[in-house]
Amino acid sequence: MAQTMVPRGPDSGGFYTDDNCALAHRRLSVIDPARSAQPMTRKTALDSYTIVYNGELYNTAEIRSELESTGISFTSSGDTEVLLWAYITWGEACLDKLNGIYAFAVWQEKEKQLFLARDRIGVKPLFYYEYAGGLIFASEIKTLLAHPMIEPVVDRDGIAQIMLLGPARKPGSGIFKEIRELRPAECAMYCRCGLRKRTYWSLHALPHKETAEETEQHIAYLLTDAIKRQLVSDVPLCTMLSGGLDSSIISAVAAREFEQSGRQLTTYSIDYKDNEKNFHSSKFQPDMDAPWIRKMSAFICSKHINVEVDTPALTDALELSTYARDLPGMADVDSSLYLFCKAIKGNFTVALSGECADEIFGGYPWYHNEEILYKPGFPWACSTASRADLLCEGILGDIDPNDYVNFCCNETLKNTEYLDTDSRKDRRMREMFMLNFYWFMQCLLDRKDRMSMAHGLEVRVPFCDHRIARYAFNIPWEIKAAGGREKGIVRRAMKGILPDDVLWRKKSPYPKTHNPTYLAEVIRRMKAVLADKDCRLTEIVSREKLLRLCDDPTLFEGNWYGQLMTSPQIFAYLLQIEYWLRRYDVRLDRQ
Repeated sequence: MAQTMVPRGPDSGGFYTDDNCALAHRRLSVIDPARSAQPMTRKTALDSYTIVYNGELYNTAEIRSELESTGISFTSSGDTEVLLWAYITWGEACLDKLNGIYAFAVWQEKEKQLFLARDRIGVKPLFYYEYAGGLIFASEIKTLLAHPMIEPVVDRDGIAQIMLLGPARKPGSGIFKEIRELRPAECAMYCRCGLRKRTYWSLHALPHKETAEETEQHIAYLLTDAIKRQLVSDVPLCTMLSGGLDSSIISAVAAREFEQSGRQLTTYSIDYKDNEKNFHSSKFQPDMDAPWIRKMSAFICSKHINVEVDTPALTDALELSTYARDLPGMADVDSSLYLFCKAIKGNFTVALSGECADEIFGGYPWYHNEEILYKPGFPWACSTASRADLLCEGILGDIDPNDYVNFCCNETLKNTEYLDTDSRKDRRMREMFMLNFYWFMQCLLDRKDRMSMAHGLEVRVPFCDHRIARYAFNIPWEIKAAGGREKGIVRRAMKGILPDDVLWRKKSPYPKTHNPTYLAEVIRRMKAVLADKDCRLTEIVSREKLLRLCDDPTLFEGNWYGQLMTSPQIFAYLLQIEYWLRRYDVRLDRQ
């Protein structure tokens, strides 16, 4: 099991065992490499506590100071020991004090109980499998499957998730039968009585009492503070720069901080071979990133490195990225990020990225399109009928595709809080926030964690600071969409940090290839898969319908998932299902 985590923690590893517990850890050294080895044990007069932890605390200094005031002394400068003593001192209440990305477990030897927790936003993963008399947990599904007790079985609900919701999955689900995931902001205690879970943080509807100008100032402070906190590292750190609003803000703040200490920031971008020849402007992507990247790099005086990917490497990495995620993912959006992170890791161990600004501040097209905004279901996946039409007859049993998708959506919506003073638009925007926060954003965070950690690269996401999410949830839409623009309030808040044309540039999504050779190649590979007598994909998808789709991709109506997964990505996603079924030797349980 530990061996499967070597890519996540390539620097060192360790084990802890006693009569009732075995813990394994693989370490990616970022802070205090010499003295923060894990598993880490600290003893009190009453018990012995051992922690395994993946992540980073961004308020380590404050918590350390508070603990030191109680008489605790530290033997390391890292956050692992701070987190362990925080739990020893305050118990579960320590979670209320943490600012960071984390998944951790603390074992109490005498009490014989295990405490588990995951960060509020869900940046770091924590999967588990409960059986009679025990609990197995890990950062990744592949680690659980390495245990002989756990089998790679997928039932009808798992198939429905893969085909009707994928690459998203239901909150708390690991797709494989009996494999669960601790949800964002969940903690759990496991002891003789079994597993007890609770949610320790959630989004609450509160009156927004600040003016538009005060809101701008508040956001400017929160964003700047989050970025600065996440620049702390004892190993090389860079930023990802697309020339869009979010990554440009992060890179500009980082460059300013670097300059004050006499350093130059390195920025990275990704592009695709011949994109300048094949790019076609659309309402979702009106222009190319490259000129904006050059402008921003010159503006902040960064050392910029562009990573170029070609079609063969992109398609070859579809299988590698599937293994990194343990599930079919966002097709070439995953595989390109996999290759991008591999290139960055050649020189850096930590990178900052602009994920999650669009979910939190209303950046996606579906926030601004009235025709989509009030429709039932998930606004990024209006293709349930086309997805279901590809399935083998009877594969889902009595699961009705539309009812299934709508139920999943409504399960999240029913947890939305409102104010009596909310307008119809503000009520809907709270619902959209919840759907994007707990579904679309989680899919992107899965992608970023798995693709980066597959190469031992830690990617930090400043927009995921829980203070920002909590504040943004209650900003009225007329303030949030200032000037009628996506993320309008962020643009106004960060005025002066960026050139005006970058500040007001129309949102551009994660870059993807526009090379026609890519569509041709994924169709070629799909036909080869379907011609193989050992094809696994056809256990789920109709061979005949898929062959027809290969001949005419326009038969599929709507995008598969958001604006990034269109015709080429449909074939790439289905190829990933084939690779997944084979690599994990998945057994389908149709009962």
